[in-house]
Amino acid sequence: MRLLPLAFWGRFFKRRMPSTLWGRSLLIIVLPILVMQGAVTWAFFDAHWQRVTARLSEGLAGDIAWASESYRDDPTPQNLARIADRAERSMQLSVALLEDETLPQDERRGPTGIVDRTLERALASRLDQPFWFDTTRYPAYVDIEVQQSNGVLRVIAPRERAVATQAHIFVLWLTLATVLLMSVAILFIRNQVRAIERLAEAAEAFGRGEIQPRFRPHGAREVRQAATAFMAMRDRIQRHIEQRTALLASVSHDLRTPLTRLRLELALAPPFKRAEAMKGDLDEMEHMIDEYLAFARGEAGEAAQTVDVVALLKAAGDDARRAGAEVEIETPATMTASLRPIAFRRALNNLAGNAAAHGDHVRLSARTLASGGLEIAVEDDGPGIPEEMHEEAFMPFSRLDESRNQNSKGVGLGLAIARDVARGHGGDITLERSDLGGLRALIRLPGQA
Repeated sequence: MRLLPLAFWGRFFKRRMPSTLWGRSLLIIVLPILVMQGAVTWAFFDAHWQRVTARLSEGLAGDIAWASESYRDDPTPQNLARIADRAERSMQLSVALLEDETLPQDERRGPTGIVDRTLERALASRLDQPFWFDTTRYPAYVDIEVQQSNGVLRVIAPRERAVATQAHIFVLWLTLATVLLMSVAILFIRNQVRAIERLAEAAEAFGRGEIQPRFRPHGAREVRQAATAFMAMRDRIQRHIEQRTALLASVSHDLRTPLTRLRLELALAPPFKRAEAMKGDLDEMEHMIDEYLAFARGEAGEAAQTVDVVALLKAAGDDARRAGAEVEIETPATMTASLRPIAFRRALNNLAGNAAAHGDHVRLSARTLASGGLEIAVEDDGPGIPEEMHEEAFMPFSRLDESRNQNSKGVGLGLAIARDVARGHGGDITLERSDLGGLRALIRLPGQA
């Protein structure tokens, strides 16, 4: 038989190990306790209980052998009476003769058989006559019968003469100690793991852009240090975002002021041949500034709230219709999710706008995933994007060549902004081939905890 390699057993046990810190910590604490208590119990029964039981059984067998031999030497009623009297006074044994009877043919054994095997070995080593015994008929006694020439010599002995009856007390105390130790371990581990879970929940919520109040760190010193460091980092990032948002607002104002002056001067100037071209350039510059600021700002300071997803999709579909596309919307009757509405509306508008710019038919759909998350698909029947260029399409300022670069108004930030918004909600956007023939953009958001 070929032995399996150690690597196989390593993978086997690794796959069956608990995946959570709670489960692994519990296993680390509880498993050694169970192994230790099991080893102590086994050592007790092997080295103490069985040995004591064997000694008691041998002593009882010796007394029964004395009674049997004494009666066999003088099988008279007077001798039997003396034997019974002495056995009852000195050995706690009840001795009686069942005249003209034979040993029972049925065997009665206990559930484990340990006591029966020990007693049988002791009786077999001391008695020459056939014998029979029963350890199950009476809870507190052992029934032993020895064949004699004129009947059966029956001996009723207290159970403690054959068995160490106090073993269950030790097992009971051992079980209570195990339960107590495991309870303390479970409560302690749960308290420590809960502190780590709370830190993970706060980090995940911050990653989704949710603003939560500070919490008081608790648990082990290392966990408290990690929680304190996380909150300090969160505060620094939040201050940086607020400072950047204020700076971008100022930049937006500073950039729009000269553009407004140029637009006013162009409107007041007498008509000339390049006037329309210059107006178009000003419009494009203003659109580019809006896109750059939207990408840099990202609406990170916006609070999440319960939003009607169906209404957002219908609004994005209306924008795509105004762009000249035929729009199809497939959604449940009602669907809500916790989102940052302005940011998510911008992401949907960007995707729907891209689809309308490159295709004649746009389809928007939404469904709830089995995990409780949300999936939104924006599809078109345009030329699509080669699979090897899907990730490149998400790069900021990326303007793909070939057929998907026909929208001269874009600056290559639509998909980048949409992915930034999706990842800010804890999800992501992927691209794939649509059954309409063009591109399908899939937004997947996780379920709300």
